[in-house]
Amino acid sequence: QVQLVESGGGLVQAGGSLRLSCGRSGRTFSRYAITWFRQAPGKEGEFVATIRVSEGNTYYADSVKGRFTISRNNAKTTVYLQMNSLKPEDTAVYYCAAGQRVRGIGDTDEYDYWGQGTQVTVSS
Repeated sequence: QVQLVESGGGLVQAGGSLRLSCGRSGRTFSRYAITWFRQAPGKEGEFVATIRVSEGNTYYADSVKGRFTISRNNAKTTVYLQMNSLKPEDTAVYYCAAGQRVRGIGDTDEYDYWGQGTQVTVSS
């Protein structure tokens, strides 16, 4: 059974940086699309960024474009979300999700596996 494990969340001041990681228990993410979603208190979940691991193609929400970068390691076992120039409105629980047949990258129903979530808090 695939398990996704996230790490890297924390508390940071506005303008700071954090890097989130999403791993698959030592197995590769080949043929998967990996997406980061986030959910702030009292708000609906929001698409953040996707990487199609085999091709390396990446997609971003407009709200994070130019500030966040999604990438994978060479072994394709870990996906990262580098978050720079963080803003208080980036505060949320961040989840990574994996799916093999994802067409609508922002559709949570398209994903087969989810991580437990990691809290990101940006203070003003």
